[in-house]
Amino acid sequence: MAMHKRAGIIGVGSAVPERVLTNYDLEKMVDTSDEWIRTMTGIVERRIAAEGEGTSDYAIRAGRIAIENAGLKPEDIDLIILATFTGDTPLPATACIVQDSLGCKNAPAFDLAAGCSGFVYGLAAADAFVRSGHYERILVIGADLLSRVTNWTDRSTCVLFGDGAGAAVVATVGEDEGFMAFDLGSEGSGAKSLCIPAGGSRHPYTPEDLAAHRDKIYMDGREVFKFAVKIQGEATERVVAKCGLTTRDIDLVVPHQANIRIIESAVNRLGLPMDKFFVNLQKYGNTSAASIPIALDEAVAEGRIKRGDIVVTVGFGAGLTWAAGVMKWAF
Repeated sequence: MAMHKRAGIIGVGSAVPERVLTNYDLEKMVDTSDEWIRTMTGIVERRIAAEGEGTSDYAIRAGRIAIENAGLKPEDIDLIILATFTGDTPLPATACIVQDSLGCKNAPAFDLAAGCSGFVYGLAAADAFVRSGHYERILVIGADLLSRVTNWTDRSTCVLFGDGAGAAVVATVGEDEGFMAFDLGSEGSGAKSLCIPAGGSRHPYTPEDLAAHRDKIYMDGREVFKFAVKIQGEATERVVAKCGLTTRDIDLVVPHQANIRIIESAVNRLGLPMDKFFVNLQKYGNTSAASIPIALDEAVAEGRIKRGDIVVTVGFGAGLTWAAGVMKWAF
């Protein structure tokens, strides 16, 4: 078995719903305002999946585009990793539905649950699989329909979330390209700060849970904000140092698109100009595991990333978890 290969991204894709939900729409639903949402989050609008659609619908679209952009056929993919916590059903893994629909007949498939950090966790896993020689061409997808688990009566959270999917094909690349380092972590003591309280094996749904919206996302906004502001900068500094680089070597940071104030805190901590950060949260809000791959796809389309660039991806989310990665862009 071949060892010590270099792995990197060779194709990206994304898919978002057609329906747009603006801040002005939310003003009619809860006690909030466009000015407050923009000031506190930077979000202007978000995309909402149509009734009857599932996470797999968008994962399939994003995955198909990524495979095509990588110049591959579905049967060339030999593993699928789907980062999500809003699968179509609790069982089976939604990755298996994606595998069948895409025609990736040679690929085993599994879901990965790390909240908004999930896509970068998936990249780290794919990197290890390719470098070890176990798999050669891996489709990593981040997809979530947060509208399905949002309490639309809670003005503190419903303004934040949207739906979508993004994907990347990870494969062997040149010796001086691809993934350089990862920094993954968890702080389980903060598990209850961002969670869905009911619906699992410990607390199955009851009618009372449904009435109290305990089947929807609960977030301690203050605690999650403090964690995110701290860890985003720290993880970025650590992962860059692992490569023997400094923040001055970074060409573009693609952060989790949760809140503009969190991104601005990283700008200040890292001493980088704002134009070194790719931001599209104003259009989509927080799409959880989909946010970084959607941003990567748009950054490539806009010419913000070119071959040889040093790109940092960094996310944080439920768990509490974080994940940062450094790569030299390979296409």
